[in-house]
Amino acid sequence: MSTVTGAPSGRVWRGSLRVQLTAVFGLLFFVAATAVLAGSLILVRNGMRYSLDLAFDPRVFPVSNEMTKAVIVSSMERNLLAKGGITVLVVGVLATTAGWLAAGRLLRPLHRITSTAERIAGRTLHRRIALEMPPGEVKRLADTFDRMLDRLDGAFAGQERFIANAAHELKTPLVINRTLVEVAMNRPDAPVELLRLGENLLAVNARHERLIDALLTLARAEDALTDRVPLDLADVCDAVVTAAEPEAERQRVRLEAGLDPAPSIGDPILLEQLVRNLVDNAVRYNESGGLVRVTTAHDRHGPRVVVANTGARISAHEIPVLFEPFRRLTDRVGSARGSGLGLSIVRAVARAHGGDVTAEPRHGGGLTVTVALPARHDHARLTGA
Repeated sequence: MSTVTGAPSGRVWRGSLRVQLTAVFGLLFFVAATAVLAGSLILVRNGMRYSLDLAFDPRVFPVSNEMTKAVIVSSMERNLLAKGGITVLVVGVLATTAGWLAAGRLLRPLHRITSTAERIAGRTLHRRIALEMPPGEVKRLADTFDRMLDRLDGAFAGQERFIANAAHELKTPLVINRTLVEVAMNRPDAPVELLRLGENLLAVNARHERLIDALLTLARAEDALTDRVPLDLADVCDAVVTAAEPEAERQRVRLEAGLDPAPSIGDPILLEQLVRNLVDNAVRYNESGGLVRVTTAHDRHGPRVVVANTGARISAHEIPVLFEPFRRLTDRVGSARGSGLGLSIVRAVARAHGGDVTAEPRHGGGLTVTVALPARHDHARLTGA
């Protein structure tokens, strides 16, 4: 999302259109007022010299005529310059203040458009600007933006319907296949060859089901969040770690958890899927007797989840590949069993919540993955909740 949030205050002020307009108004006024004051000085000098030439007859004041006129003209110029300068300064400050207020009023419709765009950037496509003002450039811009949002909203609604229909059409044949294979395997006279074939078919079917579930989760994560509730990531991680313990024992991997409170807000199902993918990957891509450590914390930047595991050494240049859909490191143990969507889903869910995910190689082998989410008040501002 691209907002001015988090930008240095100096940069925001320098880029503010209101500040720029006010500066232009004030500068134009001071230039014009300075020109008027200079013209007034010239007019006063010429007028005073003409008046003094008429008032001081050289025949009456033969010696002090020029000196007296020069003193009088100089005094008048200093007086006009001092009082005129103060007047220009005071009126200039008032004019600049008026320019600031006028610029704010003129830019108010643009601020409304910007705030709506920021909320939409937080994936709330149901909002509209609905600007009520006389026809003009800004009104036309707002109406065009609303029409674009209508088309986007319709496109996303169509995508959601497609995902729901695809889920049904794709999963139904797999369920039927699984049922038929299980029925055939449960026949009393089923030969050993049929049982082995059935086991292989069930394994392939299960992998396809997991792949479809992962694709649907990825599509949902990249779509608008429909459920946002306050939650604690420590509770989510605790439930996932508890559920993953049997698989970790089967893989001979030790699970450890250091769960400090990490309050956040978001979709609990998607966030649970995020943590589950991290833990499952950390257990699957590990070594016998290895370790998986899950920690949660909350600092001034917001809540975060860190999952670190032992395992094969991974180079820094290989990490970006892990977050691409259907990309796996073929030399990693167990890579053939995965769908290649685990970390893609993690990144999609994190970004849908206004956060992000980073990974770095762990010293001695393995990976450390950190998911950072915004704090509750920051999340509400970013997503428009």
